Amino acid sequence: MDIFQAIILGIVQGLAEFLPIASAGQVIIVSHILNVTFPNQSGAIAFNTLLHLGTLTAVVGFFWRDLIKIIKAFINSLLNLVQGTFMEGLKEDVYKRLAWLLIVGTIPVAIVGILFTKEFEALFNNVVAVGVFLIINGFILVLSEHFATRGDKKVMGLTFKNSLIIGAFESLALFPGISRSGSSISAGLLLGLERQCAARYAFLLAIPAIAGAVLVEYKNIGALTETNTASIIAAYIAVVIFGYLSIGLLIRLIKSTSLRVFAYYCWIVGALTLILSYSYGLIHF
Repeated sequence: MDIFQAIILGIVQGLAEFLPIASAGQVIIVSHILNVTFPNQSGAIAFNTLLHLGTLTAVVGFFWRDLIKIIKAFINSLLNLVQGTFMEGLKEDVYKRLAWLLIVGTIPVAIVGILFTKEFEALFNNVVAVGVFLIINGFILVLSEHFATRGDKKVMGLTFKNSLIIGAFESLALFPGISRSGSSISAGLLLGLERQCAARYAFLLAIPAIAGAVLVEYKNIGALTETNTASIIAAYIAVVIFGYLSIGLLIRLIKSTSLRVFAYYCWIVGALTLILSYSYGLIHF
């Protein structure tokens, strides 16, 4: 992998992680188009871990003020447990409530990820699977827009049951081609969240999930020593910059732009992926 390929993959990861078009699927497709190769599977996983580290940096950088408030509120809520005012704190302080909602919402993706890690890794680099799941991702986006009402619910209106449902939707993103942000935002809209609130909550919920993925695969990071150092640095910088920009872009767009626009993109790319896979003999009917 040369520096040009690394930058392109970094840009794709940064944009696609937070736009509802499935970063894993896009990176796999573009990797095949650019004919990116790694010495072994560990090298590919290590580079994927680097890309996730970049997106984690971007989302933490974008929401750092909120994260500080959430961490402080979480610590205070633990003190509330001792004082016997825990529930009152959740009802009165939006950041205390948000802290626990994020913890509860992370449970589904943690359970699914731990139990089925090998199964999901087997789909890594499977172009056919990407095409299928991109099409499914498009249906998730369209159905959420079709069935969701114009919600005005904010974080204080979210229940822990709601958070588990959103987390369950987020766990679908373990399939290459299903968008983490898209599935989480879709669930939020179906539960009546205000559109920008749904997007911000989805991005915050992504932080522990992405961090967990990085920690799980961190053992493979040493395989990056076989990749050009300049390429590694370039990819990381590209992810951070374009990831940060895409977060702000979607938060602004979500208020007036339908998710159907992204669904059409997913359907087109998914269909083209399957057609080309069939043409090159990667899939048989």
